Amino acid sequence: MKKAYFVTGTDTNVGKTLIACGLLRAFVGLGERAVGMKPVAAGCEETPDGLRCDDVVKLCAAGNVVAPPQLVNPYALIPPVAPHLAAMQANVAIHIEAIVDAFRQLQEMADVVVVEGVGGFAVPLNEREDTADLAQQLGLPVILVVGLRLGCLNHALLTAEAIRQRGLRLAGWVANQIEPGMPFLQENIAALEYRLAAPLLGVLPYREGLTAVEAAGSLQMTLLACPER
Repeated sequence: MKKAYFVTGTDTNVGKTLIACGLLRAFVGLGERAVGMKPVAAGCEETPDGLRCDDVVKLCAAGNVVAPPQLVNPYALIPPVAPHLAAMQANVAIHIEAIVDAFRQLQEMADVVVVEGVGGFAVPLNEREDTADLAQQLGLPVILVVGLRLGCLNHALLTAEAIRQRGLRLAGWVANQIEPGMPFLQENIAALEYRLAAPLLGVLPYREGLTAVEAAGSLQMTLLACPER
């Protein structure tokens, strides 16, 4: 049975790529053919093989399906700014329909597709649409990466509400400690466990250089099969 998930975050730089790569590693460990996708990547660099983003390179390394770069990352943009601004500077129009088409092709190549969003849940992609529209068009269960720092409770609860307002299922969430020595860490996690009404898939401690393999080991993959509470 084909599976796919949309990974979003409470903000930018909260560990979406690390968790997406961890999910891919975990699925590979379960014997699945898994491929990652980052529909829109800003901050790309010129390489002999074209524009490449470090996040995309990591996603490709974490999966076990070799897919064309234009499917894994349909929109590669150089400026490290919001996607709609980067696209404007590059004179490129981001079309959700093209992303959905690329996703469908990846589904034909793999058992599992892990789609990593850009920034938070509702980052503008063009003049009319944002990443929430993209998630809605894909229609995938969502995994929310919560960056544990001051303000994360509000960000997580608002994001979860926005996900449900789009008619999407919050399949689970991951607590990722992105700041050392956060006060009341466990209390914040407990508050979110009580309020998010979705499985806590794992808690990642603060540590520089945490690998995708280590992230995979921290994820409770069996909980992804749990229905929403």
